[in-house]
Amino acid sequence: MIGEDARQGSSGVPAPSGPQRALIVASFVSRVGNGLFNTAAVLYFTLVVHLPAAQVGVGLTVAGLTGLLAGIPAGNLADRYGPRRVWLTSLAMQAATMAAFVLIQSWVTFTLIATLDRLAATASGAAGGAVVARAGGERPAAFRARLRTFVNLGVVLGTLGAAFAVSAGTRTAYTVLVLANAASFACAGLIALVGIPDYRPLPRPAEHRRGAVLADRPFLSFAALYGAMGLQYQAVSLLLPIWLSARTDAPRWTVAAVYAVNSGVCVLLQSRIGSRVETPREGGRAFRIAGLLFLVSCPLMALTADVPSWTAPALAVLAVCVHSLGEVWESSAGFALGFGLAPDHAQGQYQGLFGVCFDAGQALAPVILTTAVLGLGHAGWLLLGAFFAALGAAGPPVAAWAERTRLTGQDTAGADHDRPAGAPVPDTA
Repeated sequence: MIGEDARQGSSGVPAPSGPQRALIVASFVSRVGNGLFNTAAVLYFTLVVHLPAAQVGVGLTVAGLTGLLAGIPAGNLADRYGPRRVWLTSLAMQAATMAAFVLIQSWVTFTLIATLDRLAATASGAAGGAVVARAGGERPAAFRARLRTFVNLGVVLGTLGAAFAVSAGTRTAYTVLVLANAASFACAGLIALVGIPDYRPLPRPAEHRRGAVLADRPFLSFAALYGAMGLQYQAVSLLLPIWLSARTDAPRWTVAAVYAVNSGVCVLLQSRIGSRVETPREGGRAFRIAGLLFLVSCPLMALTADVPSWTAPALAVLAVCVHSLGEVWESSAGFALGFGLAPDHAQGQYQGLFGVCFDAGQALAPVILTTAVLGLGHAGWLLLGAFFAALGAAGPPVAAWAERTRLTGQDTAGADHDRPAGAPVPDTA
């Protein structure tokens, strides 16, 4: 009994295996670097490199849109040659492109390096997702939830570290941030090289096609839903701070409190909730719960403009608590359906497409949120909440449709129809 408790931990969640621990540590290290850099990136490009803010925005948009092109091809390479080696290659590319940011002198070189960086990041997401699928073990949902917990924690720690560089405001401080992020990718690659098996490609059925994911209509539908629901991330990171600054008299520290609460809720609850969302059907229900929570949180955020300044921070924190709980349910749904609907032999290309849809939503989010929602004011917030609820309501029927097609062999173009949806991926390393 004692041995069983030790293996499972006090929460009943299985302890991670060696490859799972290595993947968690590698992901944590790289996300600390992301938190360091992303917090201060725009300030570095504008204040240190002296690029106009408009040029930085255009360059990042070009890089973001171009980066989408790498998702499916990188996933196919991961399926064909093994996910770890493609992931390691992409991490090495990210380390190189990030270090090159200290050398930029013009908008052209900035845009070129940023584009290469986004291509590498997209490839890393596709191949890294396939690695996560192969390392899933007996309880893949519990492992993915634990992984996301440490990813969130890494971003929080990196963000706190970046605050010191931003406070210093010197070129040296910003350069240290950039190089630290580059080093984080290199360290993550070394950890993965030593601790994660070189998973061999799984046998592919004769009917498999390189673009099979594009014919899987249920998966395409959920990927599109998830990409659209992804606007909720920037509702907290972009829209709410602008709203608090422009429409309320809340103290400036309220924005920092919002970020802290959002991160804290996700870190504390991801494993507890995510470990219970295993199958696509459970994922569909989780997606619906997320939509309903966003339906509540968005009007609460709007109401911060209608209360006294001393009440606005408390209402903003309450709104973000509700919203962050929805984020945990939404990410859990993404894991259950994003991985559970993908055939074992094609996890790379499926995760590549899933990442492309999410990134496309993130690229469009600033335009949609700042024009439509802010332009309409309170009505915009209400419409945004209703939009999220409608997306969430589509989760269960899409999940049921996907499970039916996998039983009948339709719409999946070479999927493993004899494997129950959401079953763990066998370890063939």
